[in-house]
Amino acid sequence: MKRRILTLLLALLATQLGSLVNPAWACGCGAMVPDGQSRIGVSRETSVVRFDGRTEQIVMRFTVGGNAKQAAWIMPVPTRATVELGDPAVFGELERATLPEHKARYYFWPRQGDWPFSSSIGDTAAAPPPEAAAPVGVVGREQLGDFDVARLTATDPGALRGWLESNGFRLPETLAAEVKPYVDQGWEYVAVRLAPRGKGRILYGTLDPLRIRFDSDRLVYPMRLSRMAKTPQSLGLYVLADHRMEPVGRIGGEAPKVTFAGRITPDRHLAALTDGKEAFLTAIDQEFPEPGRIDGDHELRATAADTPYRRAVYHGVIRKVGGVPAWLLTVGAGFLTVLLGAVVALRRRRARRAAPPAPTAPPNPA
Repeated sequence: MKRRILTLLLALLATQLGSLVNPAWACGCGAMVPDGQSRIGVSRETSVVRFDGRTEQIVMRFTVGGNAKQAAWIMPVPTRATVELGDPAVFGELERATLPEHKARYYFWPRQGDWPFSSSIGDTAAAPPPEAAAPVGVVGREQLGDFDVARLTATDPGALRGWLESNGFRLPETLAAEVKPYVDQGWEYVAVRLAPRGKGRILYGTLDPLRIRFDSDRLVYPMRLSRMAKTPQSLGLYVLADHRMEPVGRIGGEAPKVTFAGRITPDRHLAALTDGKEAFLTAIDQEFPEPGRIDGDHELRATAADTPYRRAVYHGVIRKVGGVPAWLLTVGAGFLTVLLGAVVALRRRRARRAAPPAPTAPPNPA
């Protein structure tokens, strides 16, 4: 019975796609399934997470490739969620806020590109680059741009079965084991049908972001379904909270890397996520070379201290004094010292040769 319930739940999550026969390509926080014989892959997922201790908001966008004209994407959520289109401008603000600091690293001896190895003397440093859960399926449906969004529950197998039969869905069998933990915990789901408007358009490049909001007393970022991906996965996560945050574990990926940590005052786009308040921003990158090793969802916690961090990019700059390379002054001074020493020695030698011989005393008479 449990296996049957799981299979029905999986079918529900592929809302409006009809018959789906391809293996799922997973993205960082859900599964993406193409239509028919098409294929789709998610190469990069970037998300902004805002957590205030009671509510979690996730603004996410995907960079996809393949030839699918439509696909289904699903995301498990711990409580009832609301969904709307996200503001793509928040990603630009975050990228600017987390740019690395450019610093000069001075060197003494000339390198390739410095005079005399180049045609000119100059600085050659590179330019800086809730309500009670209903027992039955669909709790909300919206058309958001290119997205047809359905918010679903799966607490009543009978009602779920009826909804499935009336909509006729199938999903890959491989999803059954992966969704079981969410079924056991009573999570709900956001199911999205992605179908670009316009004849012949395919899902390719960076898609419009979605903003998902739900109540939660812990910061959790769903990742378990990513284990179904067939290619390495890359996750970029911006976390806006009261303190610096860190993942509790690696969940089967490489060690998460913090690329920025510090307090920011959000600009007008980010202010919509923070209600205009100052927040501590933690930027995290993580790679998953073997997605099949992913063993859970990311849970993030506050670190012991709000230690700031910013990456530094060093650019080699030849050391100068008064606009002249220091090595040239040093070598020039040394050469002049040697030259002056040689001149002085030469003059002394010449002076000794030109001087008359010293008179000799006459011999004493006997």
